[in-house]
Amino acid sequence: MDYELPPELTVEEDGPVRIVTLNRPDALNAFNETLHDAVHRVWDQIANDDDARTVVLTGAGKAFSAGGDIPWFQRNAEDLWYKRKGNRNAAALIDEMLRFHLPVIAAVNGPAVGLGCSVAVMSDIVILAEDTFLSDPHVHVGLVAADGGAIHWPLSMGLLRAKEFLLTGDKIPAADAVQFGLANRAVPRDQVLSDALALAHRIAGLPPQAVQDTKRALNLHAQQAMRTVGPFAFAAQNESFVTGAVQDAVAEFKNKKA
Repeated sequence: MDYELPPELTVEEDGPVRIVTLNRPDALNAFNETLHDAVHRVWDQIANDDDARTVVLTGAGKAFSAGGDIPWFQRNAEDLWYKRKGNRNAAALIDEMLRFHLPVIAAVNGPAVGLGCSVAVMSDIVILAEDTFLSDPHVHVGLVAADGGAIHWPLSMGLLRAKEFLLTGDKIPAADAVQFGLANRAVPRDQVLSDALALAHRIAGLPPQAVQDTKRALNLHAQQAMRTVGPFAFAAQNESFVTGAVQDAVAEFKNKKA
């Protein structure tokens, strides 16, 4: 099947497995508008690939994803209509992932931060490089932690732990992420992709209707959380961009870039 995607996101076929790669390695796979839109659209395209049975999601280079790209972050803080569009797309991306019918295995080959962390943890199975970490620093830069953390983390790691790590933005080493329930296992970095592919092929060989509808039944928990928490969380995140804290973070980013 021919996928209509920009080079920032690639899809490779490995039998019934589709390998989706965040492909901005020079930017640590940070999300700009193009990559964000592609990750939003790819699930619908794979859903129309009749030969696909499972998906492995990974990052090119040494990171899974560093989160939001600085210029993208700046424009959200400075352009009202761009920010509103971005907020809608952020909610749509989460909705697409939660309703996608095939199992998604995240092969987290390096740091997964911010939106990158959310996308990894919203996958169905998460395999981490044992020397990497997860982090959601939304609050640290003045943003409400809406796109994934506030919705999904309490289901995985419990409410108290979710509060601690979302409020502080502290890094969660791979071993702790497994212990807390944000990941299934941690393996040596050079085994992450191969282990994810082996598991993807194993699941791809199981009866597809049983696999897909079991995932659907389980994801109803997360979709219910999205319906309950999402509207407030995204509205609050939208307001965050006009606060002094975010403006200060943008100014700091500009100074570092200069």
